[in-house]
Amino acid sequence: MSLVAIVGRPNVGKSTLFNRLTETRRAIVSEISGTTRDRQYGKAEWGDREFSIVDTGGLVTNSDDIFEDEIRKQVELAIKEADVILFVVDVTSGISDLDDAVAKILRSTKKPVLLVANKTDNGDLQYEASEFYRLGLGDVHCISALSGFGSGDLMDQIISILPEDSKDESEEDLPRIAIVGRPNAGKSSLLNALVGEERNIVTDIAGTTRDSIYTKYDKFGMQFQLVDTAGIRKKSKVTEDLEFYSVMRAIRSIENSDVCILMIDATRGIEGQDQNIFSIIQKNKKGLVVCVNKWDLVENKEQAAVTTFEKAIRERFAPFTDFPIIFTSALNKQRIFKAVETALQVYKNKYFRITTNQLNEYLLPIIENTPPPAWKGKYVKIKYITQLQDTYVPTFVFFANLPQYIRDPYKRFLENTIRDNWNFHGVPLQLFFRKK
Repeated sequence: MSLVAIVGRPNVGKSTLFNRLTETRRAIVSEISGTTRDRQYGKAEWGDREFSIVDTGGLVTNSDDIFEDEIRKQVELAIKEADVILFVVDVTSGISDLDDAVAKILRSTKKPVLLVANKTDNGDLQYEASEFYRLGLGDVHCISALSGFGSGDLMDQIISILPEDSKDESEEDLPRIAIVGRPNAGKSSLLNALVGEERNIVTDIAGTTRDSIYTKYDKFGMQFQLVDTAGIRKKSKVTEDLEFYSVMRAIRSIENSDVCILMIDATRGIEGQDQNIFSIIQKNKKGLVVCVNKWDLVENKEQAAVTTFEKAIRERFAPFTDFPIIFTSALNKQRIFKAVETALQVYKNKYFRITTNQLNEYLLPIIENTPPPAWKGKYVKIKYITQLQDTYVPTFVFFANLPQYIRDPYKRFLENTIRDNWNFHGVPLQLFFRKK
């Protein structure tokens, strides 16, 4: 699919334009300079054409921003990948030294560049936009990303110069795997190690990743969407508005995913916030793979230590304990491919179906030998079991004479019995009890 990159200095409205063209609110928009850091990918449709758009961080020079060099690398990679470049400038502030610096970079590229004068909200500002011809990048396209003025004409111009697409599988049909966890657990490092490039900025500073960054993975016969998310901290520790929005985007990414890879920092062990993130995954009925990252920094790597760590994780996450645990090092690329292979297997487990005949043949004799405990002198008899079709997670319905008297311990016994015979590793199950 063709790719359009949005570049420019900070605070000219690049993320607002990204949201406008993709018809989403995926990119965080703020008046604070330097909000966007990583490349943010989205999809736009116009007429019968569809193309990808990438939002980038604002280019700055000689600033106090410690992310300046990393943002520059991200922008250079986006320019290298793109088929068309949108150079966004701010008509209300005119040409700045940074605009000149960005224009100098773009004049040296052979890619088509569209000069976009943003914040043109009235006729007088359209006349003032003529000064941008001085940048030597051709015609100026006046728009207002906030109100949508001129965005249709801009899309027409983009479509006219985009190369023809090659047919590809719809990304909507691909498994979505979200990488979640506390700040500094190694989420961006894992994504970069998997894709084999500096896809996201990685630093030792908590909160480096702000947006939820979507990446299509297509290597070694595997195809899926990988989502890097902002680290989720306790509410009491979230002080900035930007971090609040980042955490909300991370939670939304969990809601929109199929499988979550929960990153745990091996050097810090299991903390309460890991349990909170696990609870969010469980409430949303998502598949789960737990990755204990930074295992290379742990001194004791004997099997006894591994077993103890696994036992501690399962005890803290009980009663749901049927999920894979993988000890990884994103920095050294240890077992990172096993992590995604396991996540894809969990995705397959979510859609595994058992015939009604198999269910009843296996479960009814066990239920007869171990019936539900009597309640208030009444005996509960389960007569029939079936698995519902076309459900997001495996869902089983038990038909009984007195379903209201079946208690939670017996429900867990039935769930464990199903898990003992069929592979639902890493997948939550739903059990419903109905009147026969």
